[in-house]
Order: sequence, then structure tokens, then C-alpha cells
Amino acid sequence: MSMQVEVVSPERILFSGEADMVVARAEGGDIAFLTGHAPFLGTLGIGIVKVTLTAGGEEHIAVHGGFVEVRDNHVIILSDVAELMDHIDVERARKAKDEAEAALRAGNDGEAEAALRRAEVRIELAGLGK
Repeated sequence: MSMQVEVVSPERILFSGEADMVVARAEGGDIAFLTGHAPFLGTLGIGIVKVTLTAGGEEHIAVHGGFVEVRDNHVIILSDVAELMDHIDVERARKAKDEAEAALRAGNDGEAEAALRRAEVRIELAGLGK
């Protein structure tokens, strides 16, 4: 038995399909969801969501915060910003990383830390595809 998984951003549904397992970065750490998981509602941090497909293979998605709901073998991830691996612009991510590091050195630590983490996740995700 598998689960229905949907990853949704305000612009579109990024992923919809059948999976055996979903691993996501929640605020308290990584959490895995399998078929029959108890109902769950939580916030997501900045990280990579790994979806192990029922048909074989994996889908990796950069998620920059949001929410996850699990119930009745259905996993829904809602995120304001989420990107599939093949949509990552590596050069743009590297530039964003450099800018965030410069902002941190200048003492702008609030948004710069989050921007740095988002850039690092994009670069990490792009590296998985190679």
C-alpha cells in the first residue's frame, strides 16, 4: 500500500504521485512518513524533501518552510517557496549564497541566515542530480 503525496506552492502543484515514504525537515528535525502514519500537522524548516516513489526512484524537492499534513495515507506539503531539482539555477544560488555571507559579515543576521540556508539547500539539491 502506498501514500498519495502532493507538494503545493501558491503558483502550482509541484509534485503529485504515489510514494512509499516521505522524509521532510520539520522544525524539530527530520521526520519520515510511511503508509499508515498517524495523523500529523507540523511546520517545515528549510530543507530537502525526499519522496521515495512507489514505482521506483526518488523525487527531491527544495522546500523553504511551510506546513505538512498527514492523514489517511495522504501527505500534503504546502510551501510558499518550493523547487524541483531540475528547476534550480545553480549560478543564481551561488550568487545568493555569496550575498548572504556578505550580509552576515556586515552584521545583518536576521534574514541573511535564512537566505544563506535557502541558497545552501538549492546548491545541495542541484548536486544530487549529478
